[in-house]
Amino acid sequence: MAVIWQKKIGGSLYQIRSAGKTRRLYTNGVCHSEFNPAKLVTGSIWDLLILLAFFYQPESVRRILMLGVGGGASILQLHHLLDVENICGVELDPVHLELANRFFNIETIPVDLHNAEAREWLQHYKGSSFDLIIDDLFTNKGKEPVRALEADTDWFTLLLTNLSETGRLVINFASTEEFRKSAYFQDLTIARQFSAAFRLSNVQLDNIVGAFVRLDTDAARLRANVMSNPVLAQALHSKKLRYNIRNVSIVS
Repeated sequence: MAVIWQKKIGGSLYQIRSAGKTRRLYTNGVCHSEFNPAKLVTGSIWDLLILLAFFYQPESVRRILMLGVGGGASILQLHHLLDVENICGVELDPVHLELANRFFNIETIPVDLHNAEAREWLQHYKGSSFDLIIDDLFTNKGKEPVRALEADTDWFTLLLTNLSETGRLVINFASTEEFRKSAYFQDLTIARQFSAAFRLSNVQLDNIVGAFVRLDTDAARLRANVMSNPVLAQALHSKKLRYNIRNVSIVS
């Protein structure tokens, strides 16, 4: 994979690496986005982040909030796979937003991008609630990705305040241990706000994606909706789209 652009800004090294039509954004050696416009399924973490959109009928997702844009891989996937009313992205690093426009062409799709800290932005947000919130807030410690915000009771509460009554919440965790320490498992008041919770993983990844839903659903319904989408169905058949899912609900 060739480095086609790099620059050190404010002590951080940013790189865009290329392999054919695939573009990857690296910051200090950590990959923050991967996207190929000819192959919407990446085979990596970004596929797990968008799958929750298919737990219910896809047309039920009208408004999406992406916390942690990076190069915009998940936003681009969602735009091409779903017919949505609005996608909003919040990103702390202004260089990431610049590179998302320059190398990932995110400016070519209808999306509202905000250069802001996620917690502060949500605390001041006064608009309509979201049907799908994806929390992919990561920074780096050395060359290892680490969550930028702890998924504690305060953070879940703020997210729930901005989630619709039929909404679904996705949170990317660096490990199983981090997932199990989240407020969903530590605070019954938080857990009771959801009808079900799921653990999504890929054997090639350390990350665990938590999927928290306000309406009853199950893995069979997810698979049926995935199979109804030609792009995802083909990726599942070719084993490009790989995921393991397990119900981890602690309330009924």
